[in-house]
Amino acid sequence: MKLEEMILVSVDDHAIEPAGAFDRHMPERFKGRQPHIEQHGGRDVWVFEEQATGYMGLNSVVGRPKEEYGMEPLGYEQMRRGTWDIKARVDDMSANGILGSLCFPTFPGFAGQRFQNHPDRAVSLAAIQAYNDWHLHDWCNVAPGRFIPLMLVPWWDMQAAAAEVTRLAKLGVHAVSLSDNPALHGFPSIHSDYWDPLWKACADNKVVICCHIGTGIKAEHASELSPIDAWITSMPISIANSAADWIWAPMWKKFPDLRMALSEGGIGWIPYLLERADFTHRHHHAWTNADFGGKKPSDIFRKHFITCFIEDDFGLRNLPDVGEDMVTWECDYPHSDCTWPNSPEIAWESLKRLPKASIDKVTHLNAMREFSYDPFALLGRENCTVGALRAQATHVSTEPALGMGGAAPKREKGKPVTSGDINAMFAQADAQTAL
Repeated sequence: MKLEEMILVSVDDHAIEPAGAFDRHMPERFKGRQPHIEQHGGRDVWVFEEQATGYMGLNSVVGRPKEEYGMEPLGYEQMRRGTWDIKARVDDMSANGILGSLCFPTFPGFAGQRFQNHPDRAVSLAAIQAYNDWHLHDWCNVAPGRFIPLMLVPWWDMQAAAAEVTRLAKLGVHAVSLSDNPALHGFPSIHSDYWDPLWKACADNKVVICCHIGTGIKAEHASELSPIDAWITSMPISIANSAADWIWAPMWKKFPDLRMALSEGGIGWIPYLLERADFTHRHHHAWTNADFGGKKPSDIFRKHFITCFIEDDFGLRNLPDVGEDMVTWECDYPHSDCTWPNSPEIAWESLKRLPKASIDKVTHLNAMREFSYDPFALLGRENCTVGALRAQATHVSTEPALGMGGAAPKREKGKPVTSGDINAMFAQADAQTAL
């Protein structure tokens, strides 16, 4: 197998919602109350119900030279167009040899957190549904076969959540974004039967629950003086605590066809987590009353949990211990961790030692099966390879764009950028976006 013959499907990318995304899809009775863009303090700011959100930061630095990472875009003109323009995004995907992409939200929060605690539930539900309709019709469906659509649901009404899953599944949406720990947002624990209507709707409609890092338990800054590198390092592994919580959760017995994804979580840490989980069950289930019906915790994980990686040599070297049939790949465009425009070259360095069957599984077949995604039927397999897609995108410049502008964290020559520097930048951004 050659690099150019790979087929890459990314199960974790992000869309920066364009200005006006909600306008066409908000119900008539709520016109004028839809989320919209305003200018505040020289920033493009999303405003919803008089609450402003403007920070995009490391979420949208793709295309800049790495030396300019940390330069935080203040507006759309300071981002690569593919971050928010769907046609430019497809071009960037093709230039990067990527066939398919699942895109998480930005302004709403990766799991729609910004819509969940608003006192006017009716306008919040309308905003969630408007987002879903924009994402499906104005983003994914503009380029048939190139995207895995993802929905948001209300957390405060499980009947409404189940209805939204059913509505969108009929339109071909088989992924929903949810916090890895909704209890941290004031909602019931995943161990409560409160969520059962949602789990049932997802299981019945083959909808994957996608839990992105940072939507619940987050990587913590060790101190204000700690280099920001330490915080970035711990980001993927931060979801391990939630992974353990989900392994012991009750929904797998009730809904045996249910699936979840640990989005942007990496895979190298998983073998030890599963070893520890099995150890815990052997040593403690007699007094904790844990009951897996004769199975081990690792069996539950390997059946129900989809994992993904950007670069993970250790995880790929230990693929049998991770669970080869549920591992997927990601690009993370347009975040600072993304490998654009060299994703195939970077992935190939780790994958080339594996058998072709394993490469095909982790690059596209697992994602296609679990997310009910069949681009070959629309595009033809021969048009879906890295080589074929790049041949269609020779007009796309992938050269780093210098001096795109924005706000920079405080820097001193020879001194590491610290968590304190980044927190100060966040505070400045919050002040600039205040209404």
